[in-house]
Amino acid sequence: MSNHLHPMQLWKTRSKLNSKAKEKNAILKSLVALLMVALCLIAANWQYQRGVARHAKNFKIEANTKLTSVPLGQVKDFSANEWRTVTTSGVFDTKHEVLLRNHYSDDGVYGFEYLTLFKSGGKSFWVDRGWVKAGPTAAARPEIPITPTNEVKITGRLRLNTALPHGSFFAIPSSGNLVAAWNLRAKVKTENYYLDLISGESVTPKAPAELPELSDGPHMAYALQWLFFAGLIIYGRFLIRR
Repeated sequence: MSNHLHPMQLWKTRSKLNSKAKEKNAILKSLVALLMVALCLIAANWQYQRGVARHAKNFKIEANTKLTSVPLGQVKDFSANEWRTVTTSGVFDTKHEVLLRNHYSDDGVYGFEYLTLFKSGGKSFWVDRGWVKAGPTAAARPEIPITPTNEVKITGRLRLNTALPHGSFFAIPSSGNLVAAWNLRAKVKTENYYLDLISGESVTPKAPAELPELSDGPHMAYALQWLFFAGLIIYGRFLIRR
């Protein structure tokens, strides 16, 4: 039996060898591919960690909202008890009220988030009194609930100040006119928490602040997507090398 290759087989073998030998910048291409794979893995891990953090947050919200209500004065660890229902008594400071713009109802109606400073036991903190509908014009003051001046007992969800509603805001002075650019953090010293008002004596909101949607979001799917991209890069580099 002859050890010589068929001419066609010999031609194919030489063609493969020549194609490998002719690939320019092979090392550079491989390094670029490795860099792209590394970036994909970093992005996948980032999305995975975001998914884990969101799942933990949702678990905390669901668990704490099911806990029995306690007096605010009994809470020591505010971070661990965020979203828990608490009760407290005090007075609203009608001189420090804020309307936060660019907030919408479930029906898509434009309005404001309504915050009032609350004083209880020598401490001051904000109370989110829910959503109110905007006035007929941008300059018109919306109809807001009457704020009692006597001591009241309120029930609300404990929140950290870092979660205060965002948006450009207006102060509501006693004259009733809207005043722009009033900084609620710089002008008033408050505790590092606030309350989402649920109910209270003559102050129960018609549209209270709602709980966030408890879903894990698309982060895990995005993480798998980045892993898939990394696999495609490796496979593509292999095909080019062949």
